[in-house]
Amino acid sequence: MVLWAFKNLSRLAICASIIALAAPSVTDVSNVVDLGYAKYAGNFTAPHAVAYLGVPYAEPPLGDRRFRAPLSLDTNRVRRESGGKTFDARSYPDFCVQGTTGSGDAGGAGSEDCLKVNVYAPAGAKPGDKLPVLVYIHGGGFVYGNPRNWPFDHWINQSPNVVIVSVYYRLDSFGFLTHPDFASDKSLGDLNAGFLDQREALRWVQKHIIAFGGDPGRVTINGQSAGGASVELHLVARGEDGLFQGAIAQSVYRTPVPTPQQQAPLFEHYASQAGCGTGSVVEKMDCLRKASVSALARAQDNRFNGSYRAYHPVLDANTITELPTVSILNGRFRKLPLIVGATSNETLSSGDISSALKTFFPALTDEDLSQFSERYPLSAFSSSDEQFRSATGESELRCAREIMGTEFSKRTKAFAYRYNQANPTSGSTIVNHAAENWMMFQGTNTGFNGTTTFTTMTPTEDAFAEELIAYWLSFVRSFDPNKFKLSRSPTWPAFTSSHPQRIVLQEGTTVTSDSYAETITAAENGRCNFVASKVQHQQN
Repeated sequence: MVLWAFKNLSRLAICASIIALAAPSVTDVSNVVDLGYAKYAGNFTAPHAVAYLGVPYAEPPLGDRRFRAPLSLDTNRVRRESGGKTFDARSYPDFCVQGTTGSGDAGGAGSEDCLKVNVYAPAGAKPGDKLPVLVYIHGGGFVYGNPRNWPFDHWINQSPNVVIVSVYYRLDSFGFLTHPDFASDKSLGDLNAGFLDQREALRWVQKHIIAFGGDPGRVTINGQSAGGASVELHLVARGEDGLFQGAIAQSVYRTPVPTPQQQAPLFEHYASQAGCGTGSVVEKMDCLRKASVSALARAQDNRFNGSYRAYHPVLDANTITELPTVSILNGRFRKLPLIVGATSNETLSSGDISSALKTFFPALTDEDLSQFSERYPLSAFSSSDEQFRSATGESELRCAREIMGTEFSKRTKAFAYRYNQANPTSGSTIVNHAAENWMMFQGTNTGFNGTTTFTTMTPTEDAFAEELIAYWLSFVRSFDPNKFKLSRSPTWPAFTSSHPQRIVLQEGTTVTSDSYAETITAAENGRCNFVASKVQHQQN
């Protein structure tokens, strides 16, 4: 096992790292990419892969740019700073400032200067190769997460015919600080800055992925948990079309997308905790922009006891204009090929059903909670644990599969899955949230402040990981998970509203697959229709 741990760097050190230059360690030009405004040297991280780590896609959001939408990368500035030399892109960059996981840890590690991407390309890829592109948006509740913990070197090595981009975006209060006045006075700040970071990264991909051998006309966005929620939001958000052509949404985090007004008490609590609680909103924002990262990190970690207590995307009347489920149910989304799914048993809650739902979805009424009790009777499940996991997990995560699959399948191609392999290090047979990440990313279990532990995988686990990666990259290459699947893998049926099928993904042997297709039961479909009917009070 390898444990990666990281420590804070000062802003001065971060700024210095921006302009640190080094020559490639080898003379082979296949590990150097020329973006026109600068050259970057990457690592040969696997026999067929080169990783270009920490390539900037936007201007550093420092000083007065804190809490604002990203600025497009000033390529003239980068050209001047390069001085004609090659930037060293062989080391992972500093990740974005982390928030607490809620498990008793303190956040705060990382840097504000984090608007970077890691690009993984086949060795020797060049402009004109027109390789399909996967853009990955990491999870972590919009609060924490470090792309280093989900590496893609082995994906490229397995299938050296794609380019993969992993995005760093601002998290927690740095990415999602909200006040109602932001909407009317742009001098104060921008709503959904962290989400706009992701969009700016997609713009950068459109402009520059050709240099890595990629095709900007064949881009698939992919994310898990908050990354899956981000994928859903990009599918419904107003603004530019053509930034991507396919989508993979894993365990969509169906957290409320509240109004800025509902987030106002959280803003006041945050400003107070940061030592900026007096004066007008203008004065508070001026103070918050001058505050140290550690003061803001402590403020965002300090628990707020109001109903809306997390820094998440909000309705902003500009980019995210209505609840995503409302957009999807009414056909107001980008009609693109889709994979969507969840793990078998995932939930993000604990306690009893009503209190867990009310905590997660503060706008649910007593009548709503009574109806949930009727919809999820103990008699319908094999145990009280299964009852709880279904009653909470379907609203929080799983029913995105049925809701999105049904509506997308009416207008484009849709494929659904149920991931059914427990994380072998969990000590349980329960298939919890993020279980597939362990399998797809070399046995990763994320920890506090951007760390992770990688566990050595068995040959059987490696074989199952190859099966999963083959399905995913087949979709990236053809918008069909079957065209380039492994020969041992079963056909993944399309999802349709009249025949709601999905594939069940589970481990076989080194030479056989144990995955299979199943039809979603009428009972599960009925529960998810009920969940969809609660969209206004779940606010997702």
